[in-house]
Amino acid sequence: MGFWKTWFSTPEAVATTKTTPFEEHTAETAGNSSPGSDTSGTGRSAERIVFSTDRDIDLYELEELCDAVGWSRRPLRKVKKAIEHSFLVASMWQIRGNQKRLIGFARATSDHAFNATIWDVVVHPDFQGQGLGKSLMKYVLKKLRSEEISNVTLFADPHVVDFYRTMGFMPDPEGIKGMFWYPH
Repeated sequence: MGFWKTWFSTPEAVATTKTTPFEEHTAETAGNSSPGSDTSGTGRSAERIVFSTDRDIDLYELEELCDAVGWSRRPLRKVKKAIEHSFLVASMWQIRGNQKRLIGFARATSDHAFNATIWDVVVHPDFQGQGLGKSLMKYVLKKLRSEEISNVTLFADPHVVDFYRTMGFMPDPEGIKGMFWYPH
């Protein structure tokens, strides 16, 4: 439990199954700017990074985000169904003035008691390498822990395994290999 205690020392009862208002980004700031600072040098509105568990996401905007990282397209009706049936849906937004832009997304399925699996973690390439992927994952884990989920799994492509290791994820300690069934 040491891993969880370092991340979640203060309990926070936040429902993940209901729509919640946007929450100000409070983790490490991205890049050299801080939330609320004018990074454009134009004197225009402040830019903030916020998180949300609102499931009402524009599927075309989500598709654009997934396209930006090179993911294969999936039928929008199935994406909608996956979101509707997820235990947790988390999104990350860039807010500039009165405009918001989807820059990150993740979701989790769960048995609603002990276990959850994180799926579809994506951060727009323009925002990668700034600590925002880590902040998104911390947000997701915090929400899952607030629902007393104690066993969290995920599947990672080989090029992001090291990222998840830095977050405290590890391969199965007993060396059990996952098994998959695919239709022929």
